[in-house]
Parts: sequence; C-alpha cells; structure tokens
Amino acid sequence: MTPQELAEACARQMWSDDCASQQMGMEITHIAPGEATLQMTLTERMTNGHGNAHGGFLFTLADSAFAFACNSYNQVTVAQHCTITYIAPGMLGDRLTATAQEVSRRGRSGIYDIRITREDGTVIAEFRGHSRSLGKAMLPNDNAAG
Repeated sequence: MTPQELAEACARQMWSDDCASQQMGMEITHIAPGEATLQMTLTERMTNGHGNAHGGFLFTLADSAFAFACNSYNQVTVAQHCTITYIAPGMLGDRLTATAQEVSRRGRSGIYDIRITREDGTVIAEFRGHSRSLGKAMLPNDNAAG
C-alpha cells in the first residue's frame, strides 16, 4: 500500500466507528499522511445563548480533523493534550472547514495544527493537538499489506 492508500484505509476504518463525527454531520473532504480536512454545517442545536457556535462544537470539529490526521499512519493514536483559541464567532448555517496539518511526528509523539475557517475564508479558531501513539496497528494485517 502507498502512504496515501494507507491514510485512506485508516480513515475508512476510523469513520466506520466514529458516531460523534457522523452524528454531527461532519464530512471528510481530504485525507493524506499527516493531513485531514473535515467540514460541518452549524445547526441550531450547535448554537449557544448568544446565537453563536458553541465552542464545544468547534472544538469537536477540530478534534475530529486532528484524529484523522494523526491516525493516518496505521498506528492507533490518541490525543495527549489539546488547546483551542477562538478568534471569531461561527454563526448558524455557517459551513465550517477544519484543516489539520502535521507539524512534527517523532517516535510515538506528534504535534498537529488545525485551523477552522468559514466559507469566506475567515479564520474562526486555531487548535493545536499533541498526539501519542499507543504502539498498535489500526488495520488488520491483510488490509495494511502492500
């Protein structure tokens, strides 16, 4: 399997059991080794008392993009530490894009930056995730063979 094929197979495997991302209406629009892009439309259920996107939903979108990016190497990988900075509000009906990019991956640890934007390109949040591999393969051996 090429690195791209492996990343795609890992994403399919994860997506099949990712009820949270699916039920929030997320879609994977790009996957590659160390990269992922997910999109989601803000619904009324995702707004807070000010009528803006609830920060927890923005965090979840970024966290999902982070998860798909850091799990693209056929190693079960989890979040070790994450932070988010909210820059501008998301509004009801906004189509949001979370773009995850690997910054560093050494040994069992990784660092990923995730930017959330609106359709007009406005950056509404910046997220940084630190990952830790658990040292086991995600895919069964027959799916990861190349």
